[in-house]
Amino acid sequence: MTETRLGVGFIGSGFNAKFHMLGWKGVRDADVLGVWSPNAKNAAAAARYANDLDVGNARAYKSIGDMVADPAIDAIWLTGPNQARIENVQEIVDALEKGRGTLKGIACEKPLARNVAEAKEVTRLVKRAGLMHGYLENQVFAPQVETGRALIWARGAATTGRPYLARAAEEHSGPHMPWFWNGALQGGGVLNDMMCHSALVVRHLLTKPGEPLSTVKPRRITAHIASLKWTRPEYVKKLAKAQKGIDYAKKPSEDFASTTIEFETDDGYTVLGEASTSWSFVGAGLRLSSELLGPEYSMAWNSLDAGLKLFFSREVKGRAGEDLVEKQNAEMGLMPVVANEAVAYGYEAEDRHFVRCFLGKETPLLTFDDGLEVVQMLMTAYQSAEEGRTLDFPPRGLDKFMPAVARGAWKPPRQGR
Repeated sequence: MTETRLGVGFIGSGFNAKFHMLGWKGVRDADVLGVWSPNAKNAAAAARYANDLDVGNARAYKSIGDMVADPAIDAIWLTGPNQARIENVQEIVDALEKGRGTLKGIACEKPLARNVAEAKEVTRLVKRAGLMHGYLENQVFAPQVETGRALIWARGAATTGRPYLARAAEEHSGPHMPWFWNGALQGGGVLNDMMCHSALVVRHLLTKPGEPLSTVKPRRITAHIASLKWTRPEYVKKLAKAQKGIDYAKKPSEDFASTTIEFETDDGYTVLGEASTSWSFVGAGLRLSSELLGPEYSMAWNSLDAGLKLFFSREVKGRAGEDLVEKQNAEMGLMPVVANEAVAYGYEAEDRHFVRCFLGKETPLLTFDDGLEVVQMLMTAYQSAEEGRTLDFPPRGLDKFMPAVARGAWKPPRQGR
């Protein structure tokens, strides 16, 4: 008998987990039933948040093993910090191999790990446990991306030829938590944090709907990284004040990255993906954008072209918030509003998809194998940036490569005197 509902437990209780819980309002055949975090108060708060959203009768667990052991939990959503990825997966697998519980699947947030060696270990552990696995890349599931891609391929590509250039960008003013800014903990800077989105989005757009990503193979990668804002002396001080323990005068991470990926298609074409990411963007808030171009057509999406705008004069006073858009930068003036970010950014659609996968109703569009290949592209991009040249993909020795940013050895060029 096929299961009709899925009980889901979350590892992680922060910003990302709560975005998924918001998206869960559009998931009909699963319930958020559990949360574990190393901080018990945060776990309890996230469980209450899920309950308030009415997306499941969630409770906090004392350990990952206890959550896995509960018969009500059928799948795990991994949304914790990068540096805990292997530890968290190891605890899940240990519980399963000791017979403490059963799971149908595990879904993991981006990036799959901090480097190739860790990504391979995470993938190995999950496969050893015999779990179905899904790689959570929300922007691939964003409705504007999916609708635009489907129409471009059905109308433009079908009559005039496949697309040849895709662009994607994610830009905002910087992450919420200190560990994101720490190269050793996070695995790098903005390239590792956000290029995982953009590099996969351009490949997705260039892939014909219904065909696997393997039909569009990465062949050569060129990348650049820079610190444009946060190593300037005045911003080093601001960052240190805002993010405890972060000193970009001593151990900086890049706040801008750009990558060009040359792909080879299975029908013999060379096509290009251009991706850029920034923690130094000044605007209304988070801006996601993508483009797809072909012989006689194009598409474009910008998340800040949301259709709804508010205006507040100087007389409207209030504390800083994110009630208009993620990473909001102002509380007065003319500002765009993203009315339902969990839908607009793709969280709802990806959660619904992977729930259906773990219930046996669909085949995963993205697996840990895809997540591993994304990490391989990211590490190749870092190596390209460090060496100042284009690299064939994958370059030799990639499994052992660790970015200079992650090692605390990166020194950006000085700006000004």
